[in-house]
Amino acid sequence: MEVSLARFRPMVEGDMPAVLTLEHSAFSVPWTQQMLRDELAARGRTYLILDGEIGIVAYGGFMLFGVDAHIMTMAVDEPHRRQGTGTKLLLALIDAALAAGAEHLTLELRVSNEAALGLYEKFGFAPVGIRPAYYVDEDALVMWAVDVAGAEYRRMLDRIREGTNE
Repeated sequence: MEVSLARFRPMVEGDMPAVLTLEHSAFSVPWTQQMLRDELAARGRTYLILDGEIGIVAYGGFMLFGVDAHIMTMAVDEPHRRQGTGTKLLLALIDAALAAGAEHLTLELRVSNEAALGLYEKFGFAPVGIRPAYYVDEDALVMWAVDVAGAEYRRMLDRIREGTNE
């Protein structure tokens, strides 16, 4: 299935059951319904949904704090992984963060998550440290992408976007 960036939309309360299902299939320690509700209600949060033919294919969100956008979570339904959906989700999140005034991006990921590491490195994220026991069962790698509002970073995003056949 071809995934278009234009198909991303803001997450709403009614998405909660499908997002919870995706959370449970994607993460060993999924967010709870209350955590998701709190995120949706919190100031400075943006969550995006990608609808597929039979439900939600992907979702993700960020928290804007000043000029820093913290990617809080990203999840792609198993049948849509390794097909460019994660790339398109991250493009949509970064576009929304830039529109909201972000100048820098940050995130954490499990140190063992090599697939996510490759995706984030493609977007210019660089490791800056480790958060011991950040996850219940594993350390987190902390990554940053700086000066994302600049012309050089935007050119890199354009090259990535061109590679997604958008």
